[in-house]
Amino acid sequence: MGSCTRRHFLLSTCFLQLITIIERQVFDFLGFMWAPILANFFHIIFVIFGFYGAYHFRVKYIIAYLVWSFIWIGWNVFLICFYLDVGTLDKNSDILNLGTGSVSWFEVNGYGCKPTYPTNITSEDPYRPPRPERVDDCLLDYTIIEIIHSGVQCVLGVFAIFGAILIAYLFIDEDDQSQYNETYVELKSFTRNEIDY
Repeated sequence: MGSCTRRHFLLSTCFLQLITIIERQVFDFLGFMWAPILANFFHIIFVIFGFYGAYHFRVKYIIAYLVWSFIWIGWNVFLICFYLDVGTLDKNSDILNLGTGSVSWFEVNGYGCKPTYPTNITSEDPYRPPRPERVDDCLLDYTIIEIIHSGVQCVLGVFAIFGAILIAYLFIDEDDQSQYNETYVELKSFTRNEIDY
């Protein structure tokens, strides 16, 4: 695999990540899911770092993007576990909305969803948005949509790690070769100057 092909692979992965994360960011803003909004924001920044590093041959940016990709996969695995109620996690808790009571936008706005709200909402906290008692006729449950979003991000994160490792290895190897060649040329010219004297 040539350096140009590796570079294009990483650039394409970054581009796909940027498109999918902007789409996810929009829906998280619509649902006021503050923890995912912050995580998505940092991901957008690091994807830009990765794109810039691959485009301009900057190893430090690619390594920062590589480290973030591991963190990003961990975050998305947590989201998958959260929406599947794995262990003590509960998808109805306030972990992702940071205590505001907001929920995924797809819970009541998914295709075909018909929410049924409680008729007596006076006992609930007036500062929290009302949550439906039940949602019927959804084409896909909101948990499945959120799991698909996270799964796509995990797959793209694995591609990003693979591409970043290949590019970083290539750039570091080229740097080592160029330093070796510069040292060899300097040593050769130094010995030649000693012979002349």
